[in-house]
Amino acid sequence: MTTLDALDVGEGATVVDVEAGGAMAIRLLEMGFVPGTWVKLLKTAPTGDPLQLQLRGYHISLRRAEAARVRVRRS
Repeated sequence: MTTLDALDVGEGATVVDVEAGGAMAIRLLEMGFVPGTWVKLLKTAPTGDPLQLQLRGYHISLRRAEAARVRVRRS
């Protein structure tokens, strides 16, 4: 297992859990990062932050620090 920020561009993974507390955990869960969800890293900004991800049929951008809170299992 690893975290979402450690994926390579084009790599997909399945969300295992969210290691955050309070408002950040709620925000990530509401955005769809729930256990069992498949997510793919589409690209990163030229500076490396934020990351563009695809999950549940839409694209979303996350800061690298937020992505580090999402544990995933590589597919």
